[in-house]
Amino acid sequence: MQQAATTKSSRRGRRSTTIGGMPVNDVPWWRWRSNVRSALHMLSDQTFQQECWLAGRPGYGDVTDAVYRLVEDTWLDNWSAEKYVGTIFRDDQEAELVDAAVLRVLRLMHQVGADAPVASYLEHQGWPDAVRAAREAHVRLATADGDDPDEPPRSLEVLAIMLRAV
Repeated sequence: MQQAATTKSSRRGRRSTTIGGMPVNDVPWWRWRSNVRSALHMLSDQTFQQECWLAGRPGYGDVTDAVYRLVEDTWLDNWSAEKYVGTIFRDDQEAELVDAAVLRVLRLMHQVGADAPVASYLEHQGWPDAVRAAREAHVRLATADGDDPDEPPRSLEVLAIMLRAV
């Protein structure tokens, strides 16, 4: 009798499927949604940006960290959030709002530079539009999940604890 491959998977008896070469079962949808929501929340809250990012408060990362969380598992920097309707996003409107935010934020990141100081982002003429787009997406996702969109963003440590607990 031949033994099955020893590769561990979060899903027993199934092999990961892919979308454009990306394994979609490697990270559960709820983790993807939590990371996207966390990033949008931080990108949409100007008070948070002043008090945490600009002040250099530890535990919250910076603009680049937020953008990475927004696109790292989802590849939203390569394709539309529409691909995730029914998994990460509940409907087309959520996907459209997330796409708008991703495009604005990535455009700024390319203009300002990924390693630029936080102030360079906050002072950029396009930042208010990026914040507004992130806010629209954040409010829609938070409300759909039954959360208060106006609560302050959680630290990265709290996000990590939440993702392990689920």
